[in-house]
This record gives sequence, structure tokens and C-alpha cells, in this order.
Amino acid sequence: MIVYDLLCGRQHRFEGWFASGKDFASQRGRGLVSCPVCASAEVERVPSASRINMGAAEPRPAAPDAEMKGKDPFAIAQMLYSRMLDDLLASSEDVGKEFPSEARRIFYKESATRAIRGQASKEEYQELTDEGIPVARLPIPPDGQWN
Repeated sequence: MIVYDLLCGRQHRFEGWFASGKDFASQRGRGLVSCPVCASAEVERVPSASRINMGAAEPRPAAPDAEMKGKDPFAIAQMLYSRMLDDLLASSEDVGKEFPSEARRIFYKESATRAIRGQASKEEYQELTDEGIPVARLPIPPDGQWN
């Protein structure tokens, strides 16, 4: 496996694991490599930091957050969901009720590729999934009622 440092057109840095350089080029050429933050397929390899093993001790797994210690699993799940939603809200554009049409424009490459969120009825959601457009339904509280 080869680990490459990658950068999308919106300057999000991430890593990708590939069987070979040829595999990376092939996947990128077919549009299969995309940014996990904004879903942009405009991805380039960037120089990565070297790592030299000088006999340092093995890294230990991170200790659980102090705020989670001793809490029941349901409370931990709520905290993790809250963090995930915070990240999602901070890294996506709210397109409101235009979500179904904007999701289609992005999918059919009529609009810039980016992470969006908004509202869709159950029927609109079903139509999007029937068209093969990857969307997810998440319960997000109204503005002012979240953290």
C-alpha cells in the first residue's frame, strides 16, 4: 500500500491509500478519488512529510475524552453525534428548500461540487435516491435549538 497526501481544489488536505502509483492515477482519472470534506473530485498529490523510525516507542491509543469517562453508552453516542453534526454544519453549505434541485445540479455536474445540506420531503428524498444521487437524511434541530 502507498499512502499519498492529497489536496482538493478547495484546499482540504487528506490522505488516500492506493495499491500503486498507477492505481492512484487510474482511480483519479475515472473520478473515483474525491475529498472527504467537500466531495470535490479535483484532487492532486502533494508532498508528504517523511517519517524516519528512530526506535521511538509505539504510539499508545488516545485516552478517552475525560467528558466521556464513566458515562453510559447512550450519553457517549449523543456526544459523538453532536460533534459529528457540528462538523457537518461547519463544513457544508445550507441551500434550504433548494436542496433537491441543487443536489441534482451537483450530481449532473451543472453546478460546482461541494458539500450541501438543506430540506427535502420524503418524496423528494426518494426521487433523489431513485436517480442514484447519494444523499443522506439526518435529523438536525432547527437553528437556535442546537448547541
